[in-house]
Amino acid sequence: MSSGSKQYKAIGEDVWKRTDKVNAELFTLTYGALVVQLIKDYEDYAQVNKQLEKMGYNIGTRLIEDFLARTGLQRCSTFGETAEVVSKVAFKTFLNITPTISFPAPSTIPPAAPLTTTTTTQQQTSSSAIPLPFPSEFILVFDENPLSEFAELPRDAREGGLWFSNVLCGVIRGSLEMVSGFHFFLSDL
Repeated sequence: MSSGSKQYKAIGEDVWKRTDKVNAELFTLTYGALVVQLIKDYEDYAQVNKQLEKMGYNIGTRLIEDFLARTGLQRCSTFGETAEVVSKVAFKTFLNITPTISFPAPSTIPPAAPLTTTTTTQQQTSSSAIPLPFPSEFILVFDENPLSEFAELPRDAREGGLWFSNVLCGVIRGSLEMVSGFHFFLSDL
């Protein structure tokens, strides 16, 4: 574990100790009831996902101010540092969990114009994508998800595409957009 990673872990634990707590069971059951009500209201899992993400976004745009005030952290200098702060400080501060971070294979960007190489005998043109030299996205893996502690999704909800914890994506998106970032889910319950 790098010194920066240890520092962020210590900050997250310190802020968690100083935070007023809400009963975890009440929080989890209230969230579950909210999702059930959204399912009843919209009767369409895609719409429920949109509403959960929208709610999370609105929470995130406000939560970032509280987060920055509590931690005193400055703007991250690298994308990897952003991932560390989200995992080790933000999730620890608000949910007392520390998701594992991983970085997918480097993303690629299409070139602005075809790359051309000229030799004395032939001209070659390549329009392949250029790999980015740094990560442009990260994956948070939750060993435990406090939102789903008492949740058991029916088969039709899973097959219908319900993202039970989509509010978390919204919170991350709202928070990172306030400080310049983007997110999406790979899998859920």
